[in-house]
Amino acid sequence: MVTVNGRFPGPRIVAREGDRVVVKVVSHVPNNISIHWHGIRQLQSGWADGPSYITQCPIQTNQTFVYNFTITGQRGTLFWHAHISWLRASVYGSLIVFPKHNVSYPFAKPHKEVTIMLGEWFNADSEAVIRQALQTGGGPNVSDAYTFNGFPGPLYNCSANNTYKLKVMPGKTYLLRLINAALNDELFFSIANHTFTVVEVDATYVKPFETSLLVITPGQTTNILLKTKPIAPNASFYMLARPYFTGQGTFDNTTGAGILEYETSSNSTTFTPTLPPINATNVVANFTRKLRSLASSQFPVNVPQTADKKFFFTVGLGNSPCPKNQTCQGPNGTKFSASVNNISMALPSSALLQSYFFKKSNGVYTSDFPSFPLHPFNYTGTPPNNTLVINGTKLVVLPFNASVEVVMQGTSILGAESHPLHIHGFNFYVVGEGFGNFDPNNDPKNFNLVDPVERNTVGVPSGGWVAIRFHADNPGVWFMHCHFDVHLSWGFKDGMDCVGWDTPQPEASSSTI
Repeated sequence: MVTVNGRFPGPRIVAREGDRVVVKVVSHVPNNISIHWHGIRQLQSGWADGPSYITQCPIQTNQTFVYNFTITGQRGTLFWHAHISWLRASVYGSLIVFPKHNVSYPFAKPHKEVTIMLGEWFNADSEAVIRQALQTGGGPNVSDAYTFNGFPGPLYNCSANNTYKLKVMPGKTYLLRLINAALNDELFFSIANHTFTVVEVDATYVKPFETSLLVITPGQTTNILLKTKPIAPNASFYMLARPYFTGQGTFDNTTGAGILEYETSSNSTTFTPTLPPINATNVVANFTRKLRSLASSQFPVNVPQTADKKFFFTVGLGNSPCPKNQTCQGPNGTKFSASVNNISMALPSSALLQSYFFKKSNGVYTSDFPSFPLHPFNYTGTPPNNTLVINGTKLVVLPFNASVEVVMQGTSILGAESHPLHIHGFNFYVVGEGFGNFDPNNDPKNFNLVDPVERNTVGVPSGGWVAIRFHADNPGVWFMHCHFDVHLSWGFKDGMDCVGWDTPQPEASSSTI
């Protein structure tokens, strides 16, 4: 397996808001690789964003690349990970950004801070897994376990001795920084016999609320305050992570576990929390609707009240024809594909930002990505007869400082499921969500333009839609994609070009987001 400095998960990076971060990456593996700093906005440092073939060519064997960026206006829990193929399965680590000196949290200082990275483990080379799936056109083999900070835990037959244990003192408050680094699964998380308070998501503070269960998609982070019991019980408590899944394909139907135990306890009994059914979409919706920005004088919201540019993107699965003289294992003998507005993105042979900067973008990409579906249909009803996707490297151009609204509509083609959408280079406000087909006449009337949650990754509801708004205030070429790496591999991605002028010049007219 590929690791960073011989560690899994990789080393933690700690900085403060306003710090300059310089990371030298030297590749000693045969794979091409690049590193993405997930959630860092990369203001005027798009070259350091990291997705291969978008902002840089990948780092080759025995080659070096230096990432150099400044963390501006951000603080909280983020993470870094490989951004090519499926190397993210093992190449990831936490990125903790503390507030500036003498700036406190908007809550009481905790007794201790703990980072918990939720991941997936493959008893195989993850690169071989996705390579085989792309060759056959079928679904890839799923992971063998979920992990807590790299440990599968006691609920798997072979790993009882490989368990993450969080030791706590009674009557104390702990800040747990949860990161979902899993490759392809949204996760429920709960701690037996304990409640906790959600205070931050994706490195932005939220109005605190108490819960005993949370949902976290790949790419998302959630900070919780855990207040331990006043007297240490003679027991230990499972912390469980299990997938939320509504699709038709295969998935890892197991449960990862860590153990919470009190330092002065005999731990004679271990309690287990009750998790919802795997397809509990209503539970997911109830949780996400509780998230609201703090919207205080110190941490105000800046959600666009109107939108200069509006986009309606259908997101989901489809298929592509099987090549001649080949047998494919996808739907009806085809290959699985994924798309946005029926466009399945083909990665270019040279990086988009590089080709744009050196004015060599002709033939690399085009700027005619459709703002709305070319052929509208009942998105959450009976699928259309033709489910084939179109392949291409097409981008969207955003004028600098435009206010942007994007409605992402899930589809029922080849099964309705949720999709965690991540946008590089921007945070965005989640102004609305719902089930069924988005109604452009009535649904915007219910948008939250007062205290919507601010995120960098959002789950498009299974069989529903989500609406986001943001200011295009960060010039560059930016990636939007599903954070299920299997869907990313199938083409579920799009590029954005935020140009630094209001009227695109000739070169910009051939580039996109």
